[in-house]
Amino acid sequence: MPEPISSASLKKGGILLCFVLLLVVPLMFGPFYIRLLSRVLIYGIAALSLDLLVGYTGLVSFGHAAFLGIGAYVVGILSFHGVESALIAWPLAVLVSAATAAFVGFVSLRTRGMYFIMITMAFAQMFYYFFSSLETYGGDDGFAMTARSSLPGFSITDHVIFYYVILLITTSVFILAGRLVKSRFGVVLQGIKQNEKKMISLGYPVLKYKLTCFVVAGSLAGLAGVLFANHGLYISPAELHWTRSGDLLVMVILGGIGSLVGPVLGAFTLLLMEEILSAYTKHWMIFLGPLLFLLVLYGKKGIYGFFIKER
Repeated sequence: MPEPISSASLKKGGILLCFVLLLVVPLMFGPFYIRLLSRVLIYGIAALSLDLLVGYTGLVSFGHAAFLGIGAYVVGILSFHGVESALIAWPLAVLVSAATAAFVGFVSLRTRGMYFIMITMAFAQMFYYFFSSLETYGGDDGFAMTARSSLPGFSITDHVIFYYVILLITTSVFILAGRLVKSRFGVVLQGIKQNEKKMISLGYPVLKYKLTCFVVAGSLAGLAGVLFANHGLYISPAELHWTRSGDLLVMVILGGIGSLVGPVLGAFTLLLMEEILSAYTKHWMIFLGPLLFLLVLYGKKGIYGFFIKER
């Protein structure tokens, strides 16, 4: 009698199937859908980075989009001044996002609960108003990039090639994040989420662990910002606003907190809902409320939980 298929095998099989489908998308659909899916993958990276904080460390940040916006602005400003090499601009943007996350985390992680939520939101608003005040770079209106960054051997001005670059980066981020949460470091983070006082009593430097996770998450969000700027060729302060952080949090909750796969599913669902329903009404988010309500009541792991049942 054959043994039942385990949830781990189903999960791996599902992920592999999704990856294969993503590989063949350009062969099946036109430019519009390629650009839409590229946007989904970019927001998937940003939402996954937030899930490292919310789902694995228990840190609910309402200012996470600030790092996405900073990554986008660094690439855009460098392009504005003639630096278009991705080998220079992209790592620099991620480093600036990481350094900013280190500063914000050093200050905000000394608070907990609602105070942590409020201080991260306050930092996001500070950065939002700072970039809004830069008249050289469009102020409140933002500014456009003249062209995408240049990669040696590739022309990412082509939507299909850029899509595969995004897919490669998303896959790499997903694999690295998976290894991170399964490592000793990830186990400690989950222990902090479950019982921070106990982890302190066991001698773990909890603040250092949380700050490291905060910097990693900020770096990944900055990487998403890099891709976002190159995708739309337009950078706006709106990407740093706390409401954008709210969008990322909705993606995490919608897809499934603490699952890594969930945030990408959440990004896909939210952006697809926006694309379809906004054609009929500008109040499309009214349909999002009941969906979130049902998921919170009946789905512990969001959309992901309906496909994979974990013990």
